[in-house]
Amino acid sequence: MNGIQTPRDLGYRFPAEWEPHRATWLSYPHNEASWPGKIHTIFPYYNQFIKEVAKGEIVNINVVDEAMRTRVSEDLSATGVNMQNIQLHLHPTNDAWCRDHGPAFIINPLAKEPRAVVNWEYNGWGGKYPAELDNAIPGRVASLLGMPVFNPGIVMEGGSVDFNGKGTILTTTSCLLNKNRNPGLSQSAIEEYLLAYYGAEQVLWLGDGIEGDDTDGHVDDITRFVNEDTVVTVMEHNQNDANYLPLKNNLRLLNRMRLANGKPINVIELPMPEPMYYEGQRLPVSYANFYIANAGVMVPTYRCRQDEQALAILGELFTDRPVIGLDSVEIIWGLGSWHCLSQQEPIAGNG
Repeated sequence: MNGIQTPRDLGYRFPAEWEPHRATWLSYPHNEASWPGKIHTIFPYYNQFIKEVAKGEIVNINVVDEAMRTRVSEDLSATGVNMQNIQLHLHPTNDAWCRDHGPAFIINPLAKEPRAVVNWEYNGWGGKYPAELDNAIPGRVASLLGMPVFNPGIVMEGGSVDFNGKGTILTTTSCLLNKNRNPGLSQSAIEEYLLAYYGAEQVLWLGDGIEGDDTDGHVDDITRFVNEDTVVTVMEHNQNDANYLPLKNNLRLLNRMRLANGKPINVIELPMPEPMYYEGQRLPVSYANFYIANAGVMVPTYRCRQDEQALAILGELFTDRPVIGLDSVEIIWGLGSWHCLSQQEPIAGNG
């Protein structure tokens, strides 16, 4: 790419989420506009998420100022969080969605610097929201950790891609080909950036995302790898629901795909929760927005009959760690859940 050595050239790759973490990165919620009139309702659930993740790894939390650092520390202590695993950093943000604005950590156990950060540009999902503080987070974190930084110079969001750790990236045309991201780049050009900076071999493209997703169709709300050759994909069985046809089409695409090793993908269906609305707006409820932490798989639940079925399916797939349902009814009013809120930091030299 114009003579620049990319992570792929240097042997780096983006590991799968189930590979061991050194830490999880979060940006503590503070933007009231993201949870209009009800941001105060989310903190007990968000703090419970932190408590569960901190059982198995460090949790690094970006906070906007000293007052927030004090308040968050007190609230987490009161929640019973293992505070030895909590680190609070004065890194101001616009919002809480660390999956999209956080650092993308890549690894190469044979390199002099076994971990590095890819600093993609972030523009608030196509200019929908302010993002100048969020966009600075990967550079701030890399500086804090003393890691080398790669700067592709194009817009990319962590929730728009999913990985099997063995050369395959899964994404959607509805997001990455949207003219509000990188209008001057073709699909093949975007694909080359993904392969070069994530250290992968192939990109597989799904179509549209789910209703209510203001990210223009992030893959982490529809289809996720659970091991190197298996995905779960959400399905809507009500033919009158707006999600029915797009999700059926994505299933058809998945069943035709082949992995980098030539094998077909093992596809497991997950149900969709009951539809939810806030002031007439459809919310992007999905069981696919789980986060794979060291201590367990944190699955959003929605107080509906499908919760138990989704947890059972995921419980059969993740046999090396518990599957933990965490109430997401308040959190989802901000149009995202546990995966959208978190970004993993892999262990150095993890092979």
